[in-house]
Amino acid sequence: MTDRAARSERTGGRAAHRPADRPGDRDHWLLVAVAGVLSFVAMLDMNIVNVALADISAGLEVSDRTAQWAVLGYQLPVVALLLPAGRRLDQGGIRTALPAATAGFALCSALAAAAPSAGWLIAARFAQGCCAAVLFVLMPVLALRSVRPALRGRAMSVPATLGPLGAVTGPAVGGLLLDQVGWRWIFLVKIPFCLLALLVVRGLPLLRGRPPAWESVLPREGRLRAPDRRSLGDAALVAAGVSILLLALTLASDSSAWLALTLAAAPPLWWWLRGPGGRPVREVLRTVPMAPTLGAVLTLALGFAAARYVLALHMQRDTGASATTTGLTVLAFPLGMALAGPLGGRLADRFRPRAVAVAGAALTACGLLLLVPLDDGWSPAGIAWRLGLAGAGMGLNGGPTQALAMGAAPPDRAATVGSTVQLSRMLGFTLGPALATAAGGLAGAGSGVRAGTVLAGCAACLAVPLLGRGARAPTGPASSPDGAAPEAAPAVRR
Repeated sequence: MTDRAARSERTGGRAAHRPADRPGDRDHWLLVAVAGVLSFVAMLDMNIVNVALADISAGLEVSDRTAQWAVLGYQLPVVALLLPAGRRLDQGGIRTALPAATAGFALCSALAAAAPSAGWLIAARFAQGCCAAVLFVLMPVLALRSVRPALRGRAMSVPATLGPLGAVTGPAVGGLLLDQVGWRWIFLVKIPFCLLALLVVRGLPLLRGRPPAWESVLPREGRLRAPDRRSLGDAALVAAGVSILLLALTLASDSSAWLALTLAAAPPLWWWLRGPGGRPVREVLRTVPMAPTLGAVLTLALGFAAARYVLALHMQRDTGASATTTGLTVLAFPLGMALAGPLGGRLADRFRPRAVAVAGAALTACGLLLLVPLDDGWSPAGIAWRLGLAGAGMGLNGGPTQALAMGAAPPDRAATVGSTVQLSRMLGFTLGPALATAAGGLAGAGSGVRAGTVLAGCAACLAVPLLGRGARAPTGPASSPDGAAPEAAPAVRR
């Protein structure tokens, strides 16, 4: 590896001195913290409402299936709009979108909490999902541009760790609120975090008589424009395809036969991907090492989600453990992730991000493979330390992997890359339980748990060669000798 390639690898895959990445003379760690907090809050909403569906159904006097749309009404626009939002924000308006999406998310939380009917609640959740899609796209971009490239791994580890932590702690936080203060507080609890973020990015600098720091971090690219007819058509195609896929994976947790519905998602996604609207994503996927990195994000999320689903089911159904014991055991994973996340960012800045990412993926695979011999005689502590080991690996992996992906982004494709990373992670979280259910069904009643743990371990193992593949990729127009993106990649025409 040449000295120039090594420097590129240490800074996440792109040039260490590219002007578009420089945040100025200062590192804005408060903005990195804002990116982490908003990632946590937006991801928390993916799972926190699940535990309150029975109470929502009773409180609003609707059926359980109708109450389920309090969850799907949020998840569907988030997943469906990620790619169109990334494409749109790359065309301009990032600076305007950040406070608008944060304020909109908080307002929709308040409207959901005040909902007098199911229709009101579902409409508020749908609008909140649209705001969350924008936040998911913006948070990696904000963290990337808030610090110097030499500190990129440390900065990216904040949203890359806090986002998944929000997903895995959602049920625990929701259960606590439900028992203490009622289901409406599940929506209200996120508002203070949004207001704090708005205060940091706008209020405090203005009180001090200086321009907000985020204005120097995010480029002045004009106002956020309303979508034209082509953009609306592209968004409709992506929304149709991804919504079908998400519904199939959600319903597959009840019956694996629903997985066949995923085939219906292919035509609209293919039509969009082959058209002008899908060109930026095609360019991103052809960027070395982008496609393998996205695959690793998906398989790691899939492995964890499958393991969490299987373990929770096994402990409560097969061993008779209480919900509290099960919850505390599964929390070993986010605890390990939270402890190792900052270390992963520091190691990525000191050494090569790819090496740290591969080591973290290997540690996660090791922890999940140690769960394969699971049987009824295992104690909660025996399960917890293995989950903690896997969580530590995810913590080590998250920041470096995010730095590799965002660092490989061309200057005018940062939001598109951020949206593809987020979509890969969310699809992995959704796909894990569905595939674990299908594997258990195929294996039979006595071997379902073993099949699920094998699936989780194998999925995590697959991430190791995927992350290593970029380093061995051949040099080409889109890559440097170490598989990183070139230092002076020309902007792709829109």
